[in-house]
Amino acid sequence: MRDDLHRRPWLRTLQEVIAHLPGLVSDRLELLALELHRAGRSVVQITALMLVATLLCTTAWLTLCSGLALVVVTQGVPWPLALLVVLVVNLVLAWAAVWRARHLLNHLGLPATKRHLSFGASQVTPAAAASTTPSLTQSAGGTA
Repeated sequence: MRDDLHRRPWLRTLQEVIAHLPGLVSDRLELLALELHRAGRSVVQITALMLVATLLCTTAWLTLCSGLALVVVTQGVPWPLALLVVLVVNLVLAWAAVWRARHLLNHLGLPATKRHLSFGASQVTPAAAASTTPSLTQSAGGTA
């Protein structure tokens, strides 16, 4: 068998690769575990920072709304009406945000991917696919 290994260097190389395989796999798994741990800590920090940013944006918005109400009152409009104007502006913006969020819910089902992975994907016409698949500019922030 030893003479056989010297005559066939590829067999020896294959045996060496197989011998090192567990070490290579464990190194990759250890790297994955370390990166997942770091990613988990990053998610916690990102969440905390986003909560702080949300709080600061909320106080800025309240200040802006107060300023809007003050400007309306200085124009001679009574306080109740000024508050009503601020309330209506807030409700319209909230409705627009909810409407857009509900529209984006359709993208969570990955409709184009499901279509292409299904067995009947060859039956979908290009026109039908284009009508339900948003373009990159639309999903990047434009209207979809």
